[in-house]
Amino acid sequence: MASAAEGDVGTVAELARVLRWGFEELSLNKLATSLGASEQALRLIISIFMGYPLAVFFRRYLFFKDSYLIHLFHTFTGLSIAYFNFGNQLYHSLLCIMLQFLILRLMGRTVTAVLTTYCFQMAYLLAGYYYTATGNYDIKWTMPHCVLTLKLIGLAVDYFDGGKDQNSLSSEQQKYAIRGVPSLLEVAGFSYFYGAFLVGPQFSMNHYMKLVRGELTDIPGKIPNSTIPALKRLSLGLVYLVGYTLLSPHITEDYLLTEDYENHPFWFRCVYMLLWGKFVLYKYVTCWLVTEGVCILTGLGFSGFDERGKAMWDACANMKVWLFETTPRFTGTIASFNINTNAWVARYFFKRLKFLGNKELSQGLSLLFLALWHGLHSGYLVCFQMEFLIVIVERQAASLIQESPTLSNLASITVLQPFYYLVQQTIHWLFMGYSMTAFCLFTWDKWFKVYKSIYFLGHVFFLSLLFILPYVHKAMVPRKEKLKKMG
Repeated sequence: MASAAEGDVGTVAELARVLRWGFEELSLNKLATSLGASEQALRLIISIFMGYPLAVFFRRYLFFKDSYLIHLFHTFTGLSIAYFNFGNQLYHSLLCIMLQFLILRLMGRTVTAVLTTYCFQMAYLLAGYYYTATGNYDIKWTMPHCVLTLKLIGLAVDYFDGGKDQNSLSSEQQKYAIRGVPSLLEVAGFSYFYGAFLVGPQFSMNHYMKLVRGELTDIPGKIPNSTIPALKRLSLGLVYLVGYTLLSPHITEDYLLTEDYENHPFWFRCVYMLLWGKFVLYKYVTCWLVTEGVCILTGLGFSGFDERGKAMWDACANMKVWLFETTPRFTGTIASFNINTNAWVARYFFKRLKFLGNKELSQGLSLLFLALWHGLHSGYLVCFQMEFLIVIVERQAASLIQESPTLSNLASITVLQPFYYLVQQTIHWLFMGYSMTAFCLFTWDKWFKVYKSIYFLGHVFFLSLLFILPYVHKAMVPRKEKLKKMG
């Protein structure tokens, strides 16, 4: 009897050991390693795709249900995603949401509340960057927190606008102004919405409340007919995911730091930077397209009807893919990439600096804000400084070509259009890669080494044009054109 019992215990122990080994073999860490990714990256991807079954559940069981159930669902699922990715560090988002709610309630619709929100939320985010910073790109709690920071600041500004006379607001401000007083549950649901908690997109409290009330549908009184549009964005996201997965082992920013890269000819270094600059953005494109599909599926992506009466689902679009892939201009890429964040900065920062009376100063401060929002590494400042410089030079060049009869006639020659396009795209993506080098390498010792290896080509090229183009404009634009422009 004893020996039989001991045998049974031994069998159970052996079975437990086998099962434990099996679970270890199936662990996310091992799976991530086999896929050539980090465990945190795999958790992020799983969490983003989990938005689809959650959206299906919301459509099936909650779409026209009581608002408190919807807020609870969004809060619970968002907190679960936060815990799955960052464990107990989810307290950072909880703390900031609670304190933001108190700021709104205790300070009301005042400038003090807005300034307090800006200062506190940005200070908390920057402190997070400071204490968690490494020399590499790490997926940690600060990643979704930067999205939350903008969301809570926007909430405070819209709440402030809600207390003003409607006639004193612009049409855009009237659209976003919050007239009622949000409850803690509403703020939590808005903040933790699973389709946007990790990587965005940005959306307003008013738009979120329309979703809760069941108003974001192309068929009033029925669940939105958004499955096909959502699957289209998902499919496009999967195409970019496959492309990135196939190319990522072969085109990396780490190679930019190697002696092998430095030892190659100058033309090779430039071509590699050009190709890498185009490809490195695909990971962002993938995440935004997939999450946009989730938002469309829930109805949050509904933006009304076009002039033909066709439903539009671009309210949460962070990418204009065709423009991104075909534009030969830097301003085109900016207009097609991270659209909702750029719109947020324009709405809550750039336009609020109108009192400065200087558009370029407002733009420069907005880019500085964006750089700090991304992190404390010097590479972010250099990247956005380059963006500021490139946009100014591109505007100068476009103005010169448009106003100079000689250059305008030359640019309009049809047979030369493909050649112009090829040259523009080469310049565009070479210097996009140049700017992204600082953005992705973070620390000055890394990006400085790469810039040195190509003789600071981007800075030399655009700073030279910045000083040369005004003289070329003066020489090539007739006086009557200048007077016409002034008039």
